[in-house]
Amino acid sequence: MVLRLVLGTVYTAMAVGQLASFPRMPGILSAYGLVDGATAAVLAAGLIVGELVCGLWFLARPRSTAIAPVWVYTAVSVVWSSLAVQAYVRELTVDNCGCFGVYLTQRLGWLVLAQEALTLLYAGVLLRGARRARAAAASPDQGHDNDDVKAETR
Repeated sequence: MVLRLVLGTVYTAMAVGQLASFPRMPGILSAYGLVDGATAAVLAAGLIVGELVCGLWFLARPRSTAIAPVWVYTAVSVVWSSLAVQAYVRELTVDNCGCFGVYLTQRLGWLVLAQEALTLLYAGVLLRGARRARAAAASPDQGHDNDDVKAETR
């Protein structure tokens, strides 16, 4: 639950920062060398919507076992991580990673890559937790299997 609250806060703040600097987001995303113009604007809008959806859901319902916000979080994390890794490998200069729009800017480097790796690690933790919660909810009378078997064999 704590992880969801922290990630909800971070991703909501990211979305708010990007939304407040939306006119500059296509240019920020263009620095990654994969998209520009209208495509960058669509990508920016998609990232903002995704961050808002998972961020607000995690904040409003941190105990939810719903898988949808976890997949949205995972998708957004994969997109940001992919942008960062490919730009770093290609040795592109990205002065502002864009995570918070024009606020709290960071130059693309090892620190940003480490942060992206953490978001992917957290995605794995969330996916695993959501699967376990769903499996636990789906199995009736947990822990009573052996008692039933013992009773039937007597």
